[in-house]
Amino acid sequence: MHEGDHPDLLGQVDGKGRAGKGKRQHASKASAHDHGHDHDHDHDHDHDHDHDHEHDHHDHPRKATRRTTGSALTFLLEDARDYAMPGIILLTLILSWQGAANRLLGFDVSLLGAALGALVIMRSTAIVTWQKRRITSGILVSIALVATVIVEDFRAAAIVALMMLFGEALENRTLRRTRRAIEGLLELAPETALLKVGDAYREVPIESVRVGDIILVKPGARVPVDGKVVDGFASLDQSSITGESMPVDKVEGDPVFTGTISMHGAIEVVAERVGSSTSLAQIIRIVREAQENKGEGQKAADRFATWFTPLVLVIAAIVWPLTGDVIRAVSILVVACPCALVLATPTAVVASIGSAARQGVLVKGGMTIEGAGKANAIILDKTGTLTLGKPRVEEVAAFDGKGFSADDVLMAAATAESRSEHPIARAIGVHAASRGLNVPSTATFEQVPGMGVRAAFNGRTLMVGNRRALADLPKAAAASAEEWLTSREEQGFTALVVIADGVPMGGIAICDTIRPEAAGFIQELKRTGFKRVMMLTGDNMRAARGVSARLGVDDFRAEVLPADKAAVVSELKAQGYQVAMIGDGVNDAPALASADVGIAMGVAGTDVAIEAADIALMSDDLTAVPGVFRLSRKAYGIIRQNIIVFALLVNAVGMVFAARGQLTPIGAAVVHNVASVLVIVNSARLINFKIGRSKRAVKGSLACGCGTPDAGSCKSC
Repeated sequence: MHEGDHPDLLGQVDGKGRAGKGKRQHASKASAHDHGHDHDHDHDHDHDHDHDHEHDHHDHPRKATRRTTGSALTFLLEDARDYAMPGIILLTLILSWQGAANRLLGFDVSLLGAALGALVIMRSTAIVTWQKRRITSGILVSIALVATVIVEDFRAAAIVALMMLFGEALENRTLRRTRRAIEGLLELAPETALLKVGDAYREVPIESVRVGDIILVKPGARVPVDGKVVDGFASLDQSSITGESMPVDKVEGDPVFTGTISMHGAIEVVAERVGSSTSLAQIIRIVREAQENKGEGQKAADRFATWFTPLVLVIAAIVWPLTGDVIRAVSILVVACPCALVLATPTAVVASIGSAARQGVLVKGGMTIEGAGKANAIILDKTGTLTLGKPRVEEVAAFDGKGFSADDVLMAAATAESRSEHPIARAIGVHAASRGLNVPSTATFEQVPGMGVRAAFNGRTLMVGNRRALADLPKAAAASAEEWLTSREEQGFTALVVIADGVPMGGIAICDTIRPEAAGFIQELKRTGFKRVMMLTGDNMRAARGVSARLGVDDFRAEVLPADKAAVVSELKAQGYQVAMIGDGVNDAPALASADVGIAMGVAGTDVAIEAADIALMSDDLTAVPGVFRLSRKAYGIIRQNIIVFALLVNAVGMVFAARGQLTPIGAAVVHNVASVLVIVNSARLINFKIGRSKRAVKGSLACGCGTPDAGSCKSC
């Protein structure tokens, strides 16, 4: 692979969210191994590994079996191709040691092995050097092989070539396994769908399905589109999209996602997203793009490798005349290839990205992995993150002496909020409907940031908002409203005042249910290594203080406007913190963008949320968040191990031993390849990392945020 490029483990993805024919390049073609060992780790080894594999996505068991068998056969063929040249070189060495072939041909047969290996390595090196227009590390090995042949140490040259090509084959195989782990995402999308035509169903290619079409999903089948259930009942396995471990029951009106499986039950689904706009296609695209998103560690490795290769050439050129031993210079060239260094970051990044994606978490590249690994402060948006984001009306009150009833107040509030999409507006509308009120729609509607809403109806101006809405009213008119708001806020409610033509009619008390697992989640974040946990909310100071105390957060900011959240992030960064921010990915977009790591929750099927965050959780399971940071910290630790131990330390020690004449070219080749393989094996430990909640998080989640032992029986939250 060449310096700096991440392994393209998914290849190109077509508009249907699948690997397009002729576009998916297996990790080994990208192997024009610059043996170059210029490990961009697409392995630039110039064997023509460009095979077209069109995966069959039908759900029929026989076809699924054929697909699995075909994939295994392809894997074996790729192995055979990679190991063919090392096998030939090994054969020449065996014949050379046996001696009969040498006597028959009149020369050392190992020369053939050395020549073949040198040709393969030099050819790929020449291609990559020409493409990059600079000196690549493959030149080190090429010079070493030529020098060894010139001094007629043919067996040593053949063994060096064997070790280099065999090490490359091992790396290719490990990277293919990583690629297959991620590539499983591509197998989730069916190629056909049962389209409803009249009263019958017809199997059609998935490309024929359009938005608005009705699709039948039978038991055991995969959902071919993103949409909503319009008829039937089914229990869907959504683990491939949201990471949820248990099947989720789906009834009319519930959303479903491409690639999920009906465990039992049949449903009709109206297609809302097809082809490249489905959640599955977005996951695949983002995982691919993440491979190109280099972290600072990878960029540093790229810069180091750029000047390291010429430096090694200079060192070898100095050692040769000083010692008079060309073999020492050859050993330095062989052991000093920076393969392990260039592999150190991308292998860990790709393994962790793939592991997270298979568990319903999208991580956008190496920079995000490194940022999350270093994060030590986290900001939590209260609504929808620490709470369920489903507010409900607890009280409607009419102010004394105004001549209004509670239903008058509720009707005015519901009318003003009728065109608003805010969760509080929906709660007021639901409550009005439950009271049997027939709520009309307003003629005009205006959202007033940080205050509430203003609307016009039947010549009257209606206002529903917080205490800021009272600022322009006479003090006498606002006094009773201020008193009522204060009393409800002290009880932890979000209190709103309803105003008609400048006259306060009454108030509405709203509460949002705190997630049962929120308190345990906060404690788990602290155990994960966060030094500061802060909550942001638009609620008043009294309500915010009550929620903060219940959950155990270190700090909170109340009455924060959406535009002010980014300023809070900047404030913490100015204090030296590496800041992570969790929000809904839409209203919190500025804060998510300004944080070192932005995390959006519950974004399955939402384009804006997925694009806004560095990390996107397809479900809204809070307990997955600490797991994401544990994964990132482990990945960051493995990157450091790879760079410090297997790359820099091994290289430095190897060069010292080579310069002292204590490391032969053969030994140098062994050390070089062992270091590279250890980097890949070390990184591969991340592939099966489990993001799910820890036992301590589960234990913490049994208590409600306010301290009630049984969250289900809690009345206050």
